[in-house]
Amino acid sequence: MTLRMDHVSVVVDDLEAAKAFFLELGLEVEGEAPLEGPAVDRLNAIEGVRTDIAMMRTPDGHGRLELTKFHSPTAVSAGRESVPNTLGLRSVMFEVDDVNATVARLEAHGAELVGEVAEHGDTYRLCYLRGPAGVIVALAQQLA
Repeated sequence: MTLRMDHVSVVVDDLEAAKAFFLELGLEVEGEAPLEGPAVDRLNAIEGVRTDIAMMRTPDGHGRLELTKFHSPTAVSAGRESVPNTLGLRSVMFEVDDVNATVARLEAHGAELVGEVAEHGDTYRLCYLRGPAGVIVALAQQLA
């Protein structure tokens, strides 16, 4: 039986920039650590893994995002940036108090809107942003 979802992991090229992006979004740094050694190699099925991670936590303490920077071997690009209908992990969504203000703050950290800010009826204001490493970050603001 699954007890809970622990975290989502995102491989990034610039750990400091990714941390700054998610700090601006309102997440907190829960911890940072280098990871390497035989157990890490076996877990990843890659020899010589050397990484730094930063575990980010949402203010309510329930959501966590692991940012991983591979020093060895070098991270591999999946190719072109994903679009919302790409197979696999689509996006990571965060509820925010003000979508428009959050978009403006994150654009200062390199985020780009994928489409437009849109309202879903009178209940939510939503958008998709391209964040660190091209991951799609979804924002939702409850309106009603």
